[in-house]
Amino acid sequence: MRQLVTVLAVIVAGIGLVGADEHWWQHANFYQIYPRSFMDSDGDGVGDLRGIQSKVSYLRQELGVDAIWLSPIFKSPMADFGYDISDFKDIHYEFGTIGDLESLAAECKAQGLKLVLDFVPNHSSDEHANFLKSVNREAGYEDYYLWHPGKLLENGTRVEPSNWISVFRGSAWEWNDVRKEYYLHQFVKKQPDLNYRSAKVVQDMKDVLTFWLQKGVSGFRIDAVPYLFEIEMTDGQYPDEPKTGWTNDPTNPDYVQHIYTQNREETFDMMFQWRKVLDDYKAENGGDDLILMAEAYTPLANIIRLFGENGRAGAQIPFNFEVLSNIFKDSTAQDFYNNAMRFYEALPSDQFANWVLGNHDNKRLASRLGVSRADLYNIVLNTLPGIAVTYNGEELAMEDVFISWKDTVDPAGCNTNPKEFMKYTRDPTRTPFQWDDSVSAGFSTNSTTWLPVSPYYKQNNYKLQKAAPRSHLKIYKSLLRLRKQRTLREGTFDMKVVDNMLIYKRELADVSTIVVVLNFNKNRRVVDLSTVFEGLPLEFEIITSSMQTNYVDGSVVDRSSVELPADSGIVLEGSVTNGV
Repeated sequence: MRQLVTVLAVIVAGIGLVGADEHWWQHANFYQIYPRSFMDSDGDGVGDLRGIQSKVSYLRQELGVDAIWLSPIFKSPMADFGYDISDFKDIHYEFGTIGDLESLAAECKAQGLKLVLDFVPNHSSDEHANFLKSVNREAGYEDYYLWHPGKLLENGTRVEPSNWISVFRGSAWEWNDVRKEYYLHQFVKKQPDLNYRSAKVVQDMKDVLTFWLQKGVSGFRIDAVPYLFEIEMTDGQYPDEPKTGWTNDPTNPDYVQHIYTQNREETFDMMFQWRKVLDDYKAENGGDDLILMAEAYTPLANIIRLFGENGRAGAQIPFNFEVLSNIFKDSTAQDFYNNAMRFYEALPSDQFANWVLGNHDNKRLASRLGVSRADLYNIVLNTLPGIAVTYNGEELAMEDVFISWKDTVDPAGCNTNPKEFMKYTRDPTRTPFQWDDSVSAGFSTNSTTWLPVSPYYKQNNYKLQKAAPRSHLKIYKSLLRLRKQRTLREGTFDMKVVDNMLIYKRELADVSTIVVVLNFNKNRRVVDLSTVFEGLPLEFEIITSSMQTNYVDGSVVDRSSVELPADSGIVLEGSVTNGV
């Protein structure tokens, strides 16, 4: 029996208008680069800024992405691979120099590619000069971080101030022998949390934003937003967080509900303050919009608040993780519809939708959702209204690489044990980009790289896919060319679920009608599109389709008989007509 779920066709600001009022980011494809693994220019086995610069033409001219976002490149001891920053205004030596960053920014500008940097405001490295000043209680730095003497038990033993647990397991408090107090670290112990109740911290971190804007970047992706603030002390004490009952392991972050350490009210105000820094900079210096992307694994209501409220602007792109967090290999078309529309329908009328299906903290799209559906998900990512965010390598359908316990370097895995580490380690999704079939997949001239390359790189790499008659890469490039057309930028959006197929129409009067069909079934399906939408063109041109199909791009298909193999998708475009 046919199942039909409909959302009325609407034109909303999440689809936007082309022309003088359109801003560059509103329909952009943002491409996330994990710098350690993208391209190594000097043969040390670690990717770097010059390596990225050498691939700007690939990114902009060949792929057609609009912006690149770099995971952290700042000076760091690398306890958490760049998220432990010892100098927010310098570049880590393995990645290059500030001069290299300026050169990359200039090359991006010359080719029309925007450059976005990570901003890691919640914590620094314990090797940061300001932490050492705070340890020694230097004037102005006494409360730069969160310190507490701990609790004294009746027997005189000193213990942690509260039962707060780190993301990376174990107590979030660490004793410092010099200061004779505990400091808070919501991540690894070498990442002490900054105290945003300190006016100096707030101003110093705003200065970091301005510093990099002056170097030519177009915005920031803000890391770990929910962790910025903790509850204020009462009578000199921090309260324990309530237990969840989900696990008996007191070192597991799921052991407690993080009601005092995440999503505090002040977090939203801080986001609005950062947006004002960017807006003020643009007002003073001119140029294109400067953008904030916010990473927050948090309830949808909080994501919506991060856009802004009460007349105060927030992040233009608070990441939409509804699909990423809730869609799996066996998910149905209805599952996808429900999760996509939950975000879309909650979107404020003056904001733009964004879609995120992968990043450096989650299993790769092809591994998490299935290689057979890799094209299907790249199709949906790039044809839904609004903004797309792509993790490097997804255009090739790269897969996770097994990294043994012995070779594991990610603290999320290292802080567990040989039996459980695979549940937590993020190393498999961070391995080097597969450029060709030469040494180290063309990522480096060094046969040893910081993480091993995939053992299957000769079967899946950029060079091979570029030369192939059909490939994931060529499908992806077709999608990004289509994104430049007006129909996907301005058109109406009407989505339905039919027989476990997700079918949606994007239409712009006097321009074209685009129909996307995604088959979530494990067997072949044929659909008559005229029974799904009224007034469709009689015939459609095939823009692109999944690797499983035998369709040829540019050929024509009748609307009454669109056939799709299991787990595949197709994008069709036709001239606007009243239909027959």
